[in-house]
Amino acid sequence: MNEEKNYTSKELLARFLPYYRPHIATVLKDLACAGLTCTAELVLPMILRYLTNTGMNNLAALTAGLILRLVLLYFVLRVIDALAAYYMAYQGHVMGTFIETDMRRDAYAHLMKLSNAYYTGTKIGQIMGRITNDLFDVTEFSHHCPEEFFIAFIKTAVAFVILLRIHVPLTLMTFAVVPFMLVVSMRVNRRMKNAFAKQRFQTGELNARIEDSLLGQKVVKAFTNEDLEEKKFNGENVTFFRMKRDTYRYMAVFQITVRIFEGLMYIVVLARGGFFLIKRMISPGDLVAYVLYVSTLIATVRRIIEFAEQFQRGMTGIERFLQIMDADIEIFDEEGAVPLVDPKGEIEFRNVSFSYPDDDENVVLHNINLTISAGEKVAIVGPSGGGKTTLCNLIPRFYDVSAGEILLDGTDIRHFTLKSLRGNIGMVQQDVYLFSGTVYDNIVYGRPDASKEEVEEAARRAGAEEFIKNLPLGYNTYIGERGVKLSGGQKQRLSIARIFLKNPPIIILDEATSALDNESEYEVAKSLAELSKGRTTLTIAHRLSSIVNSDRILVLTDDGIGEEGNHKTLMEKKGLYYRFYTRASEVK
Repeated sequence: MNEEKNYTSKELLARFLPYYRPHIATVLKDLACAGLTCTAELVLPMILRYLTNTGMNNLAALTAGLILRLVLLYFVLRVIDALAAYYMAYQGHVMGTFIETDMRRDAYAHLMKLSNAYYTGTKIGQIMGRITNDLFDVTEFSHHCPEEFFIAFIKTAVAFVILLRIHVPLTLMTFAVVPFMLVVSMRVNRRMKNAFAKQRFQTGELNARIEDSLLGQKVVKAFTNEDLEEKKFNGENVTFFRMKRDTYRYMAVFQITVRIFEGLMYIVVLARGGFFLIKRMISPGDLVAYVLYVSTLIATVRRIIEFAEQFQRGMTGIERFLQIMDADIEIFDEEGAVPLVDPKGEIEFRNVSFSYPDDDENVVLHNINLTISAGEKVAIVGPSGGGKTTLCNLIPRFYDVSAGEILLDGTDIRHFTLKSLRGNIGMVQQDVYLFSGTVYDNIVYGRPDASKEEVEEAARRAGAEEFIKNLPLGYNTYIGERGVKLSGGQKQRLSIARIFLKNPPIIILDEATSALDNESEYEVAKSLAELSKGRTTLTIAHRLSSIVNSDRILVLTDDGIGEEGNHKTLMEKKGLYYRFYTRASEVK
């Protein structure tokens, strides 16, 4: 698992606030509406205060006309409140969705730039959770957070000023409880934040466990390990339950703490307010208004408390989003990189060494020197773990060399833009990846702007045309997730058609036929022979019979290139290649 940074609340908000910039007009309108929703609630106690004091001191002045005017005023305020609340509920949520969309766009774009090393150390389930569930919570956070705090500020400030004008001593006594409530609440709130972070991480682990077992369900069934997988899942599920239980415990403690302090505020108002009423230091109407304003304050605090869960979910979602955005882009265009245009295909390795970023001590390739001429067909053989695939992955810069340099037509490949470099390289691998969609979708992926005729020509050259025509809907046949409805040979020929359509001058074949049966291997081999014509081709071979016609064969060992030459020369030498080839023949 990649090491991830933890952020303070200040850092999280500082990084999140710029996402409001394109929507600043909506935010200001939303806050204005939030202010309007406070008006009716703040005016009502003043109306009741006026009615009570007028009735107590001058009942004759309390006419029907006066009451109707006050009722009409309150009705108008409620209409304004309803319209403002509608805008907040609709446009506010739309704004939050825009922000969520922008963040998901940025996260996805950043993920596309991360190297293979990131994905080997991070579970896909964790990544999925971060750009889906976590950002759902950010939507609610981005909408409600400004509103809730703005409303709380207005109600608290206005109520405090009015209460001071009604009775200063009682107000100071009542508000003396607030600092203690804030200190205790903040401590509990920090624990709740940590609990939410752990819960979110475990959500990703649970997603990863489900994804792993479902994608491998054939293997699970083949080994009759359903009980084992259920046991593993139940373990993750129970851990998730315990973390949610801890989260709810902290939420309960948080709410109880606030309720206790709310009770203390009411006790102060009742005890001291009643005493001041006896002493005629406060009028009945003022005390009624006072109690209503304190109720408004307490309701505001309770609303903030209820929002605390959503707030912490949102902050956790922002943190997990930033952990993606701050993951290092290890492979990038260097300053001044230029597009690679019409390469000939000459490749040269100069003193190349490589070790994986998280395992510097284990050197996979050491001091490799190799020149491949344009159009040459070179095969690479050797023991498993000898670095054959790694060597080829360095050419399109899936990884960068640890030392030395790789030249293409005499220029260091790091001087070319990644897009243009990879655009001139085609790869056919043993583990073919086809996207969920139709046959046509998967072939045209090689060049999205290709015409239908070009797609069909690529399929014909790859030897895929015949089986495609026999499919129920031909090119429009849905092939299932990862092409599960096709055989291994059919999937491989579609991947070759994709490369034909791309038409790159450099081809890398990574054990492209090793997982196929003899008949499929024969058909795919013909397609690969057609694909290799006129192109610089590197073939990583498991079945040595498939490379006997290569221009040159390299035997890659832990110590570097042990042997090189064509098939005939290496067989006559009776060295490493001879032993590999004869051993493979004996196995057959």
